[in-house]
Amino acid sequence: MSILANNDTYVVIQGGVAGVNAARRMAEFCYLIKRSLNVLAFVYPPDAGKTHEIPYGSGLVAVPIYKTVAEATKNHPQINTSLVYIGADRAMKGGMEALDDTHIKVVSMITEGVPEKDAKILGAHARKLGKVFNGPSSIGIVSAGSCRLGVIGGAFDNLVLSKLYREGSFGVITKSGGLSNEIIWICSQFADGITTAIGIGGDAYPGTDYVSYLEMFENDPQTKAVVIVGEMGGDLEERAAEWYGAKKRRVKLMAVVSGFCQESLPKGMKFGHAGAKEGLKGEGSARSKSDALKKSGAIVPATFGALGPAIKDVYQELLKSGQVKEPVEPATLPKLPKSIEAAMKANEVMVTPLIRTTISDDRGDEPCYDGYPASELINKGYEIPHVVGLLWDKRLISKQEAEIIKRIMMLSADHGPCVSGALGTIIAACAGIGMSQSVAAGLIMIGPRFGGAVTDAGRFFKYAVDNKMTVDEFLTYMKKNHGPVPGIGHRVKSLRNPDKRVKELVGYVKSLPIKTPCLDFALQVEQVTAAKKDNLILNVDGTMAAVLVDIGFPVDSLNGFFILSRTIGLIGHWVDQKRQDSRLIRLFDYLVNYAAPKRREVPPLK
Repeated sequence: MSILANNDTYVVIQGGVAGVNAARRMAEFCYLIKRSLNVLAFVYPPDAGKTHEIPYGSGLVAVPIYKTVAEATKNHPQINTSLVYIGADRAMKGGMEALDDTHIKVVSMITEGVPEKDAKILGAHARKLGKVFNGPSSIGIVSAGSCRLGVIGGAFDNLVLSKLYREGSFGVITKSGGLSNEIIWICSQFADGITTAIGIGGDAYPGTDYVSYLEMFENDPQTKAVVIVGEMGGDLEERAAEWYGAKKRRVKLMAVVSGFCQESLPKGMKFGHAGAKEGLKGEGSARSKSDALKKSGAIVPATFGALGPAIKDVYQELLKSGQVKEPVEPATLPKLPKSIEAAMKANEVMVTPLIRTTISDDRGDEPCYDGYPASELINKGYEIPHVVGLLWDKRLISKQEAEIIKRIMMLSADHGPCVSGALGTIIAACAGIGMSQSVAAGLIMIGPRFGGAVTDAGRFFKYAVDNKMTVDEFLTYMKKNHGPVPGIGHRVKSLRNPDKRVKELVGYVKSLPIKTPCLDFALQVEQVTAAKKDNLILNVDGTMAAVLVDIGFPVDSLNGFFILSRTIGLIGHWVDQKRQDSRLIRLFDYLVNYAAPKRREVPPLK
């Protein structure tokens, strides 16, 4: 048997992230004892209607989130316990909500810093309703082999080491959360372990005191002895001593009280817990509490280190009298499945990667581009074009190549609001669409007819150069197999109205001491095509393509330069429209050629 928490305990957790973490720890315990997860619901209004995925073994359990405790218990009527992980300013309201629900019998509050007035009201309300309010500042409750409420007991390995997978004979009541785990472990090493361990919290006014839990342990046949860990401040230990000494008790009481160091310090100092404070006249001191417990007949070891041997002595007496028997340990225990990351680190599993990357790695303290730390590139004077070279071509390009890319980006960043990409972004912006979607609307326009000729132009110019074609051979080949030459021709520009962007880029590249076979060939093609029609000139797409191929970039990456550059302009158009608070665009009728049939009568349906 056990007290407060058992196989029939089902839980709702009130709160957010901390509550989810508690549920994960509770799931580990349930997995250890081969019990299904006893957390049936969460109450967290901001996420109501969603679910939390709680790991259980190698799987996940979806636990629903509700707006109120009433909704949770209505949908899960077996819920009888609530764990409160709500901020101190709202904890009282959450605790009262749980206590007032007819399904809830036990409320354990983990929240620290709850005002003393609120704690008193919650405790009194629970007693009035005949319910249990544990805490505030409680680490939780655990009954070995049956139920865990909160994170008490520690990590999975500690649950096993403390033999919490099966019931023992010792009850534990502590104020300190950390010491609760220590005492549970000591009971498992010097005796047969625990029945139930309760962290009541270190506040000055806990919802339930030692005496109430001692009464429960006294009425639990499985519990043969109880260990309480007290501390200076308050009178809970004195009241426990009074209870134990009032008459002969079935359970043996053992106790240690921390805070003897207070005797060497000024009176009235407060220690870690809110209630750990000796009175100015010495009341509530560790020594006075220990003396009271000794006087009542409790076993009080001289030091904390002597507690283990004392527990062992009591256990040996229980064995000798036949009140307990040596426990039979299970042959095997479940092992908590490791995460993939942990298993790989331990060289226990090999996982086939889902993807393979050769350009970047962000697993360190900063991203590395083709092996070069980003901050070092900045501090050594490298710029955006160099990063493009590393990520697109896996090489650290030269200063001249970087300057070429910078000029390409500057010259092709925007081409006004009338081209299809910019117009698409503007229309989306005026419709109230966000930046990313509006820019995407513009980028979608990039294709064979708008900006997307860079890759094809580079591919065909390179093909001609690689195959040592003449211009006439190339034009014949294109006409026969592909059609118009990508990168040649412009809707607005011509020999009489040249594209200054092309002139600028060609002039700069030709001034450098580099070989430009593709650019030279493209310029030769322009001489022939422009002689036939003056707008069949080398356009900016074709110029970019030829230059980029000449400096070694892969053909398939070439459109990326136009996309990267034009994104700057598309973002600018979106911001521009937002700045002006532009309104929804609708075409004027005179901009549409209505070539549909005139209005006519609909014939009868046959």
